Amino acid sequence: MNSWFPPAAKPKPVENGIKARSKRGAIAQTWWSERFIQVLESIVVGGRLQRGRTYARKGQVIELAIDAGEVTATVQGSRAEPYRARVGLAAFEPGAWARVDEVLAGDAWYTAKLLAGEMPADIEEVFTSLGMSLFPASAGDLSMTCSCPDWSVPCKHLAAVFYLLAEAFDDDPFAILAWRGRERDDLLKALSALRNGPAAARDTAAADATAGSTAAGGAAAGGAVPLTECLDSFFAAPRPAPRRTPVPAPSDAVLDQLPAIGVTVRDISLVDLLRPAYRALGRGQPAMDDPEDPLR
Repeated sequence: MNSWFPPAAKPKPVENGIKARSKRGAIAQTWWSERFIQVLESIVVGGRLQRGRTYARKGQVIELAIDAGEVTATVQGSRAEPYRARVGLAAFEPGAWARVDEVLAGDAWYTAKLLAGEMPADIEEVFTSLGMSLFPASAGDLSMTCSCPDWSVPCKHLAAVFYLLAEAFDDDPFAILAWRGRERDDLLKALSALRNGPAAARDTAAADATAGSTAAGGAAAGGAVPLTECLDSFFAAPRPAPRRTPVPAPSDAVLDQLPAIGVTVRDISLVDLLRPAYRALGRGQPAMDDPEDPLR
């Protein structure tokens, strides 16, 4: 019996395309990229998922760019002209990001993780508590287009983009936040200012204003001052570093920064068990002599 359809055309090979590191099995390696792939696999059916992985592993994606609100890519298919693919996801407004910054800065656990370049495992809960969703919850959260003639959305070209996005998120979890409208440097700068208090925020704003005025003054004068004319001041600090007065804190304050552990001994939480020991150490006495020990 003759088939009504011709065999599928093979994609044209690409030199120096973006290839997925994974050669078989799952592509996502971290929990945050797995969350993203779960959305893809919930909306793609049939062989397009497999063909998308094949495209990603063969290097058929030529370019991939992540910007606030959209991911754009060019994907080489069977035709001479590469296809243009786009995956849109709404970026959060500055006001929404300001609320996220305040919550993240209020918890030393989140701040330490993010400053170390790691994505906190429960960061989704921060967004959820504010009525926001870090990851797309369904296909309805995404706008997807491809210039290929395939009627199905997402097509195999978009699926390939999804898989390479997952690996990009493995390499840099901040790329997820950038897609939602928050660049890494801007986020860390805001967290540092909020953690250090209003004075740090004012210092940051003053430094930005000074830099802008200096740049404007240099432009008005016809450009930057030649190095030979400013050697005496080139390596000097533009202004004295702000003096910080350490704020005394109880010796057990660090326990309040821990995430919820959920471990109990004799119906007493682990944090409450540790607290007397921390207080005793702060007073310079053996922990076993502390009268506040709940197990005494």
